[in-house]
Amino acid sequence: MRNKALFLVLGFLCLSNHPLLAQKKLKTENVVLVTLDGFRWRELFTGADEDLISEKDFVSDEKALKSKFWDDDALVRRKKLLPFIWTTIATQGQIYGNRKHDNKVNVDNRHRFSYPGYNEILTGFTDDRRVDSNDKKDNPNKSVLEFINQQKGFRKKVAAFSSWDVFPYILNVKRSGLLVNAGFDTARGPHLSSREKFLNRLQAQVPSPWSSVRLDAFTHHYALEHLRKNSPRVLYLAYGETDDFAHNGNYEAYLKSAHQTDAFIKDLWTWLQRSPKYRNKTTLVITTDHGRGNTRKSWQNHGSNIGEADETWFIAIGPDTKALGEVKQPAQYYTKQLAQTITTLLGLPYTSDQPAGEPVKTVINQ
Repeated sequence: MRNKALFLVLGFLCLSNHPLLAQKKLKTENVVLVTLDGFRWRELFTGADEDLISEKDFVSDEKALKSKFWDDDALVRRKKLLPFIWTTIATQGQIYGNRKHDNKVNVDNRHRFSYPGYNEILTGFTDDRRVDSNDKKDNPNKSVLEFINQQKGFRKKVAAFSSWDVFPYILNVKRSGLLVNAGFDTARGPHLSSREKFLNRLQAQVPSPWSSVRLDAFTHHYALEHLRKNSPRVLYLAYGETDDFAHNGNYEAYLKSAHQTDAFIKDLWTWLQRSPKYRNKTTLVITTDHGRGNTRKSWQNHGSNIGEADETWFIAIGPDTKALGEVKQPAQYYTKQLAQTITTLLGLPYTSDQPAGEPVKTVINQ
């Protein structure tokens, strides 16, 4: 009997140290994940880049762009570019990745471009051998969204909206059965709202500069309407314009797109905080799939041969995330840690195809 009692006590002590026991205390019932494709940590933390904003090859109207986004003080510049992030989130959430404070976030995959980057974010691990291109091939790995969608209380309550048309493959819709609206997909179903019908018509009438990426406004408004109609518990929004404008060498549009995405995130968070279903029950996580170069020659690109293309960042705000603002303590994080961070917030013991990165403990108020 003594041995049995001792075993029970030891078992209880082990459980009390298990991070998932915190689910009894956590308030998060829903998670919204947002990504800005290829958005550099430099613009996030220091605003417009002086070398690029003055470069005629990348900017058509330097005077107007500087009037909108320039200031000699980097702290003012970043707030001009991303006012919601540097007012609301900076006072109520957490922001990681300012390498000027030796607070580092990196992708762990060696490829440093989109599909491998999204695989890392969404699975919690790298797969450099099998995920090595942006080709439209079904991901052999199960994403955290697929895992969550299979859990009790979450079935058919997980959805993804993306500007890039490769996401049905990244999330392997054939296997996962996830609702994924990506690229130039329209809203579908027997009971479309008037807003969805309007977006369907408008998307067909507004040409995108790219053949595989729609304008982010459509992704945003399709996702917001799905949120209103269907009340998903996990929603993923993958904005794409920043990366494509950068590849085009259009720094002016890159900045304007980032500024507009900040406004989209404000719109999203404001709606969530006004909704009784989501208010004070929802955590918002924001990140990027890869970095990009830091010189006039390299900023347009990323990949294994670009030095800073593995340098990223992430942001969190929600009822279980302390208001630390910009995290300035020296530390090393990886985007592969976000998958388990999300499931831990939801109180789910994540089982992945390979060992996943550890949750970011400071994001979770235990």
